[in-house]
Amino acid sequence: MTADAPTHEQLVPLVEAAAGVADHGSLRPWRLIEIRGTAREAIGKAFAKAGSSADKPLRAPLLIAVVAIHRPSSKAPEWEQDAVASGVAHMLSLLLDEAGWGVFWRTGDPTRAKKVAKAHKLARNEKLMGWLYVGGKPDRAKAGKKDKLNLEKHLTAL
Repeated sequence: MTADAPTHEQLVPLVEAAAGVADHGSLRPWRLIEIRGTAREAIGKAFAKAGSSADKPLRAPLLIAVVAIHRPSSKAPEWEQDAVASGVAHMLSLLLDEAGWGVFWRTGDPTRAKKVAKAHKLARNEKLMGWLYVGGKPDRAKAGKKDKLNLEKHLTAL
């Protein structure tokens, strides 16, 4: 990614659009945390304390932490609330891409580390789902290409 990133003001309408994902019970069981500048270094220190590389949060100028908020509900169990938070993240990644930004989703062991959760100031009912790494799109000639999807494995009919 390049060092460019959307401003907060550019991000707001994209988040508003992403908030329209399916949400059983209309709980809105999610929040997003913008992480920019030196805040990325603080998150990197938490990564290091959790046994990961401190430089990972520095690989993009903007990280958006995706947080599931587990709310009491007889309609939507925790897994479904996690799915809503993931849906918002996915929709936001598509919107960012469409707006011309580079974006990728990162998860892994740091999402489950208490020191990383503390660095994000998560409440007890919150769960870190991962981060969207956002920046300028690199030159297409340098970007890697994915293998073609084998549709017979992923699209079936009854």
